[in-house]
Amino acid sequence: MKQIRRLAYIFMVFMLSALAVFTVISKKTAYKERDIVDFNDRLYRVEADLQAGLSPEEIEARYGCVLILSGQANPPELAPYYRSGALVLDLEQDGEIIGKVVWNDLDEHLNRTEDTYLRAAGILCAAVLICGCLLLLYLYLTFLKPVEELESFAADIAKGELDKPLPLRKDNLFGRFVEGFDIMREQLKASIRKEREAEIARKELIQGLSHDIKTPLAVIRATCEVMEVKLTRCLSAAAGAADATDAEIRDMIDKIRTISGKADTISTLMSDVMHANLEDLEKIEIAPCEEQSTLIEEFFKNLKDYGNIILDDHIYPCLVYMDRKRMEQVIDNIVSNSAKYAGTDIHVSFSEVSDMHRADGSPIRFVRVTIRDEGPGVSKEDLPLLAEKYYRGGNSAGRTGYGLGMYLARTYMEKQEGGLEFYNDNGFVVELLVKIV
Repeated sequence: MKQIRRLAYIFMVFMLSALAVFTVISKKTAYKERDIVDFNDRLYRVEADLQAGLSPEEIEARYGCVLILSGQANPPELAPYYRSGALVLDLEQDGEIIGKVVWNDLDEHLNRTEDTYLRAAGILCAAVLICGCLLLLYLYLTFLKPVEELESFAADIAKGELDKPLPLRKDNLFGRFVEGFDIMREQLKASIRKEREAEIARKELIQGLSHDIKTPLAVIRATCEVMEVKLTRCLSAAAGAADATDAEIRDMIDKIRTISGKADTISTLMSDVMHANLEDLEKIEIAPCEEQSTLIEEFFKNLKDYGNIILDDHIYPCLVYMDRKRMEQVIDNIVSNSAKYAGTDIHVSFSEVSDMHRADGSPIRFVRVTIRDEGPGVSKEDLPLLAEKYYRGGNSAGRTGYGLGMYLARTYMEKQEGGLEFYNDNGFVVELLVKIV
């Protein structure tokens, strides 16, 4: 508010100064009356010079007058002089009026006054210009420059430069607003620092969990080695030492229980690791390159432990665009889900898709991989949400999982410039589109 009051004071001083200038000019402008005695004297001299034979042009130049030689009382030439308020006197010679003498002195006075006011207006305009420039400079320093500093400060914050403080000036109109901005910067800086500390703590947690996983794994490895030795000993002594064999078998059962318990411990620890890294799922790097399409068929052949996987035909030999490791994960997730929830034979077929186009209209070709089981399929309520993160269907009760298999499969396929679709058709069907180079 101080700046606004200051502007009001400056405006009032300027207007009063302008009014004073015009008042002074008006007072100095003299509106003097005519000296009739002087003009009568001029008239006598004009008559004398005219009597002496001087030409009218010489007389007009000498006395600054206009001669109208006419015997009429009011010749028409006098009309414009009367309108301008000129002094008109009779010109006599030998007692007779032979014309008129005209002094247009008011016009000259008005011209001088006009020149005076024009000079005053010019001075006033120059003063207005100078004052306007000073006012604009003041407005810039008071209003615009703080706004520009705020704009620059906001850009620095957007770039993450939070160590640069916003300058606080005493006469800044936006003082409180600027102070609030700077407080926001400090709070944002503190928030980012806390976020980084939390990230460091999370990484330390993951490192600790990873270290803790090694301990049960070492126990499992040692237990397996003991089981192998005892089982060998049991087989060699089974013929004549039934009691010893029974004891060895009981001991092996205890070791198996130990393995089972440690496996549960590993599962719990891995669950903690998974939840500690949920936000990094979208950051998984995928590096697709040109690979042989026959590798996809090999991926299915390597999953025979899941059950009976039937290849209805063979894949079209060509170069495809894929990340070998991620593609193998996609196929493993889909086949393991079918084995887990359907428990039937799994049929795999291959075909070529060549009727698709890019956004610019150019054609694009894919290998379609169709994976089909003979199970009950997925319910209508669960089907639209099946590829959502952490979603598990109604039939997942009692089965392990995190609800990430289909989500990761779709994410991996899209990052390889392919696609994934799924639907029910006398079982659950998943179609993978792998881009052909």
